Amino acid sequence: MPSKRVRFCVVASLFNPGIVRRLADGAREAFYGHGVKRSLVDLVWVPGAFELPAAALKMAKSGRYRAVAAVGCILQGETPQFTFLSQAVFSGLALASVAGGIPVTSGVITARSARQALARSKKRGVNRGREAADAAWWMANAAWPKEI
Repeated sequence: MPSKRVRFCVVASLFNPGIVRRLADGAREAFYGHGVKRSLVDLVWVPGAFELPAAALKMAKSGRYRAVAAVGCILQGETPQFTFLSQAVFSGLALASVAGGIPVTSGVITARSARQALARSKKRGVNRGREAADAAWWMANAAWPKEI
């Protein structure tokens, strides 16, 4: 099925909005770059990274999308919450992919500082949102990279 006819979803966390907006923009631009029409890429916002897996699963089970790219940013603080939250989010996204029956990819940044996160969310160059959307598109279209 040509990618121009299939819907994709970007699920994004509202926490750390300056960084996550760049990730969401990168993800959408990646889908557009693969020939997906703008009207076929939805953006869904959730309060924080912890809510990403539930939203991704809901979108996956909706039957509306071919793949979901989740984007967010978890910054390390002074408590162990960073570790527990990161583990929960990544495990939850993997479970959402399996339980939802479609690819759910992660463009969630885990970083020690905002500076590190900004480096992984550049408009040009490294952008984890773009990478997540590329992976979602490949998985949805069985367009495996030749370098495997």
